[in-house]
Amino acid sequence: MNMLSNKWLAALVSVVLCAALPLAAETNKKDKEREPGDHAHSVEGSGWWNIPYPESFDVKLLPKPQDHIRIDGNQFVDQQGQPFFFRGLNIADPDKLVRDGQWSQALFKEIADWGANTIRIPVHPIAWRQKGKQWYFDRLDEAVIWANSYDIYLILDWHSIGNVEDGFFQHPMYQTSLVETRNFWADMALRYRDVPTMAVYELFNEPTVNYMGVANGLGDIEWDDWLAFLESNIDLIRAYDDKVIPLVAGFNWAYDLRPFAKAPVRRPNVAYAAHPYPMKAQPKQRTKANMFKAWEQVWGFMADDYPIIATEIGWVQADGYGAHVPVIDDGSYGPMFTEYANNKGLSWCVWVFDPDWGPTMIHDWQFTPTEQGAFFKQVMQQQ
Repeated sequence: MNMLSNKWLAALVSVVLCAALPLAAETNKKDKEREPGDHAHSVEGSGWWNIPYPESFDVKLLPKPQDHIRIDGNQFVDQQGQPFFFRGLNIADPDKLVRDGQWSQALFKEIADWGANTIRIPVHPIAWRQKGKQWYFDRLDEAVIWANSYDIYLILDWHSIGNVEDGFFQHPMYQTSLVETRNFWADMALRYRDVPTMAVYELFNEPTVNYMGVANGLGDIEWDDWLAFLESNIDLIRAYDDKVIPLVAGFNWAYDLRPFAKAPVRRPNVAYAAHPYPMKAQPKQRTKANMFKAWEQVWGFMADDYPIIATEIGWVQADGYGAHVPVIDDGSYGPMFTEYANNKGLSWCVWVFDPDWGPTMIHDWQFTPTEQGAFFKQVMQQQ
């Protein structure tokens, strides 16, 4: 392990030690007798010493019983051992939805009516800092209860795009740090430990670095260091919750999983993420066979040994709202991708159930489907 990996290991130890304090304190606070020096409990007032310890979500608040989804070989299974496929969609960041007046149980009911069994919730670092931990806990508590009432599972996504080691990011909204990322997952793992609805943690949305000879101005990460980053966060999460499923991505905006073939994550029961938008594959002739071959070579091959969730898929016509590289397509992508996913046993989530972010699934807040929205709605309702 090189010096960078050691740096991450040292940081992990520090975070785990600090994060472990709430666990010990949560147990100790139940004691009736306190030590004389326990000022956090013996002194009244509004000082920093009276900030309450973090608390876990009360599973008794869930409206319905729900299976813990787990990994068995290269597939997800329910508690009866039957195969389970995450098939759903992304929503916008809760902060945006609150600002739009759309954060409500009615939104979750609409998604359930579309046939989704999964909602991916992106949390942007800039919003996390602006709104604060407790605000997001309150919103995610609501999301857990609403999703559970419709037997929907949640994928929680730390929605950063860039190079977390060197501190280069695609946009200010994605800026974060190693420490902030670890603290975020420590907070989430403690808050939602043993909550079956909060099924998957996507550790870092889209790692974007100079890779395979392509320079994009976001610096480099050695593969061993990226593995160390992923593994340290997995270890931290599992210090609190050994049931939630960690989901990890490769470089090239979470598209390329080939390095994992030689050096996979050295932890059991981990799933892999892919964002195979239509323009990421570039065969000379865009036939179904060639697209299948391109996907298989770059990321789909991993499904032979590990479970995969394509947590961002979708398309828009070249003249459509929000058209940009790499999401432009003539509409053939949807049928091709879902056929490939069915053949490989893949899970997936469409981007995005919001009229402002593209490629969008809805034209408006009356939930009028776009072209891709209508297609995936029909697919989800038939599954």
